[in-house]
Amino acid sequence: MMNEHKKYVIDQRIERTIANLNKNNMLACYVKTKEDVIPKVLEYLKDGDTVSCGGSITLFETGIVEYLRNGKYNYLDRYDPNIPAEKMDELFTKALSCDTYFSSSNAITEQGELLNVDGRGNRTGAMLYGPKSVIVIAGYNKIVPDVQAAYERIKQIAAPANAHRLNNATPCATTGQCMDCKAPAKFCSIYTLLGYQAPMRKDRIKVIIVGEELGY
Repeated sequence: MMNEHKKYVIDQRIERTIANLNKNNMLACYVKTKEDVIPKVLEYLKDGDTVSCGGSITLFETGIVEYLRNGKYNYLDRYDPNIPAEKMDELFTKALSCDTYFSSSNAITEQGELLNVDGRGNRTGAMLYGPKSVIVIAGYNKIVPDVQAAYERIKQIAAPANAHRLNNATPCATTGQCMDCKAPAKFCSIYTLLGYQAPMRKDRIKVIIVGEELGY
């Protein structure tokens, strides 16, 4: 069990972040555990919706990927082993016009901003524009003080951990830290910073912060 004083500090950080996400016209909320995520997500979905997702360990840890396979939705499943590699870009393109797109975020600042890095740009592209609704699910461990800390988090935690998980032929997969490489397998190609959302896009992005450490 987390020490009560440490929990107080983390709770304050979460509250500041949620308040600023909402000020930035992103609909943000808090759930205590990963088991609380799906009941919250159901508030934003309806049967028959076309849905898809970006690559994310968090979506597996919260059960979202498996839940979307239940037949209630038209799920464009990037993890379907039956989809040949040459058809993956076609799926990613279709996902840009889906009803709801699921993702996590590499870092969330206390000022209410989402920083993400991508290889092909399919995930960051969908978060920026296309899907009618974007649901971002992130553990509190993704929260950082500011944009500079967000970049550092990606370079020192998120990218090396994902490179190691995917057995990428990049230096960070071996060293555990960004080496600012230009390796052929490099996937830190496209950075996007989502901050204030225009009023006509208010609440398109929904951010669910979970009171547990999730993902990288």
